[in-house]
Amino acid sequence: MKAAAIDRFGPPSVLKLHTLPAPEPGPEEVLITLHSAGVGVWDASVRDGSWRPYGRPKFPLIPGTDGAGIVSALGTRVRRFSVGDRVYATDYAGGFYAEWVAVEAENVARVPPRLDLLSAGAALVPGLTALQGIDDHLRVRRGETVLIFGATGSVGTLAVQFAKRLRARVLATASGRAANALVRRLGADGVFDPHRGDAPERLEKLAGGAIDRVLALAGGDVLERCLELVRPRGRVAYPNGVEPEPRRRSRFQVVAYDAEAGPRQFAKLESAIKEARLRVPIAAVYPLAQAAKAHQRLQRGHILGRIVLQIRRGKN
Repeated sequence: MKAAAIDRFGPPSVLKLHTLPAPEPGPEEVLITLHSAGVGVWDASVRDGSWRPYGRPKFPLIPGTDGAGIVSALGTRVRRFSVGDRVYATDYAGGFYAEWVAVEAENVARVPPRLDLLSAGAALVPGLTALQGIDDHLRVRRGETVLIFGATGSVGTLAVQFAKRLRARVLATASGRAANALVRRLGADGVFDPHRGDAPERLEKLAGGAIDRVLALAGGDVLERCLELVRPRGRVAYPNGVEPEPRRRSRFQVVAYDAEAGPRQFAKLESAIKEARLRVPIAAVYPLAQAAKAHQRLQRGHILGRIVLQIRRGKN
């Protein structure tokens, strides 16, 4: 099979197209013919060696933690899927920058009818991260004021929609006209530019005082100043990996979390996608052979939504 892989850690240019053996599914695995794979900032950390979730690296190493495609074979113990099913899947061991991937069945789910395979390839890990932040860690309720700090990235754009489905009042950060327009289309009730010197004052005006919940998808001095507006006994949540981490306070709770995957989490995500009528913003699409260019784009930053590798074209 064709795969975008690295033979050593380094800059985007180390990502090259390889011809490698196609995987065979184990007894509890699903073999997926991939149509798309998401490109995340964590993939860049794997590529340059600054994050090594796979333990001791074995080269060639294929990045990619999530994607979508069609089931092409099943392990002998797999009963929940059939060949031909449209599925998306995740595996923090990587392997999705390729034409095929074998994944444990518990980390695979059928793609919700609302999503095509390109959108599904972009949605899974960000969707789990956004939904669990909003529902499980912030416990957002109707009528609360929620700040999505870092609202224009792959997680933030989905978090805005998941918070709105709960009928919360959603405030969001965005820099630039296109970013501002995007988060407003997705449902944000108020938007401010975190790079402006008066950002906290602008937030206070939009909020009409205090805010109840914050999903922090970026850190730094501006976030810390904005957190002064969180009401006592409010909640702040952030995914592990946000740097610098939000400073702990005594008057409200600050929670770090990792997104969890599994049948229960997939079922909740499917329901939320339907309730929110979810739209998945895609910042750019690259063919598998241009994975290095996708990482170069990732490196330039200011990405509205998520970058996706399109591995196969056709009906999806």
